[in-house]
Amino acid sequence: MKKSSVVSLALKWTILIIVMLAIYLPLAVIIIYSFSSAKSVGGNFGNLTLSLYSKLFEDAELLDATKNTLLIGLVSSVLATLLGTTAAIGIHYMRRKSRAIVDASSQITIVNTEIVTAMGFYSLMLFLRDTLQLPVNFSMFYLIIAHTVISTPYVILTVSPRLKQLNPNLLEASMDLGASPMRSLITVMLPQLAGAMISGFALAFTLSLDDFVITHVNSYSVGIGTISTYVYTKMKHNIPNQIRALSTIIFTVVLIVLVIYNIVKNKKAKQQSLH
Repeated sequence: MKKSSVVSLALKWTILIIVMLAIYLPLAVIIIYSFSSAKSVGGNFGNLTLSLYSKLFEDAELLDATKNTLLIGLVSSVLATLLGTTAAIGIHYMRRKSRAIVDASSQITIVNTEIVTAMGFYSLMLFLRDTLQLPVNFSMFYLIIAHTVISTPYVILTVSPRLKQLNPNLLEASMDLGASPMRSLITVMLPQLAGAMISGFALAFTLSLDDFVITHVNSYSVGIGTISTYVYTKMKHNIPNQIRALSTIIFTVVLIVLVIYNIVKNKKAKQQSLH
């Protein structure tokens, strides 16, 4: 092997290791200290214990915030997946000029600053309630709508590339054989989009789980807490140590789901290649 190739390979591995450490070292620290009796991360490790996990399930406020976070995330992700997939299909079959305009419009919330979007939702609610005198108010339902709106464009971005890879003749053949457009959509197109829809759902759920600005601005007056707002309010004093245990559980669950999804995906790809 030439010297230049060895140097290039070593450089690539060095960069890879640095990037991986930057991404996973903070997570590793949180996971390690979730089994520690230390009062703060970075200090003396103390004793190996599961006390933080027992405290987690005794903290009613944190459990309530976790429940709210999961409820908002799951419902908004399902809605975003349905709306985003439907929108992506509609955009895909538009004429070129119309498709470009609608596609660009659908990505506004992605490129827009999050605080502007948050204030937009907040102002809209005040306008509906105080100006139009409609019987609406800040609530869990309103937060779900807000999270759905900000997540839907990401589902569109995830599903659209898969749509371009589909064979358009399959949908036309289905309708030529007597199936209605809706039945063709459900039985022919959606099964082929399942992988992209799952990826879009996972992305939407992650965005909802991670969101702070929109949740904080639009839930402040009614006191609906999520994990992100819980951590923010506790930062004024001291963040409870049991948040380390919750972070470890969330990371572990997400990792398990990703591993299972990739295993199933690889098995299906092998089966398709054999056939």
